[in-house]
Amino acid sequence: MAYPDLHMLKGQSALVTGASSGIGRAVALALAEAGAHVAVNYHGSQEGAEQTVAMVQAIGGKAVAIKADVASESDVKAMFDTAEQAFGPLDIVISNAGRQKDAAIGDMTLDDWNAVISTNLTGAFLVGREAILRFRRKGMRPNVSRALGKLIFNSSVHERIPWAFRVNYAASKGGLKLLMESLAQEVSQERIRVNAVAPGAIATEINKAEREKDGGEQAMLELIPYKRIGDPEDVGRTTAWLASDASDYVVGQTLFIDGGMTLYPEFRGNG
Repeated sequence: MAYPDLHMLKGQSALVTGASSGIGRAVALALAEAGAHVAVNYHGSQEGAEQTVAMVQAIGGKAVAIKADVASESDVKAMFDTAEQAFGPLDIVISNAGRQKDAAIGDMTLDDWNAVISTNLTGAFLVGREAILRFRRKGMRPNVSRALGKLIFNSSVHERIPWAFRVNYAASKGGLKLLMESLAQEVSQERIRVNAVAPGAIATEINKAEREKDGGEQAMLELIPYKRIGDPEDVGRTTAWLASDASDYVVGQTLFIDGGMTLYPEFRGNG
């Protein structure tokens, strides 16, 4: 889908973690469509990352695939080095990589807990810290962007809504909320904008089996006042806007992309 200003990110370079599929891929494509060069990070799927790169190139953009584990400090630093070698100093960093390992609390192992926290929260910290250091090193480019840098975290409606049987995931996203807000409070005076997007039910491979089982899609729709399941592109478009000067006065905010899920529609008429 075209943007009102197809070049709102022209001349800028971006890094998107976890961009080999799903929401990360949609974000990478939206940034490229808006004019940015995009470093496509992946951990497990090189093939998926190369597909994302090919899709960016097909719309006339520039992209490169970079393997890194966001939970590894050395990998994160190397990832930023490689991205800068490809496209120069970064203007936009999207911390999107995440995972789930669901279990009831009595069955959840410490490995289950650590796996999710290390990627979703520690990984966000490592990526966010490195982004801020690189933005400072880069300096202002007023002819390119009004901000020194734009750091955007991919959170979830579950930073607000508790999620039984997935306490590791919900805890990681609750922690991410205050990580984002605290970073924004700390660095906004440097003209670094830190924000987050929080998707609700988005049609990706993660929930495909749930959506396609008998009655699964209808059960999801009961939680969504807007009565449609989101597309990855819904998140991509919003993230691209949040990375642009069109949102320059938006600082320390979480934008919920959820069709109204956080309105708790099950309480409609029963509060």
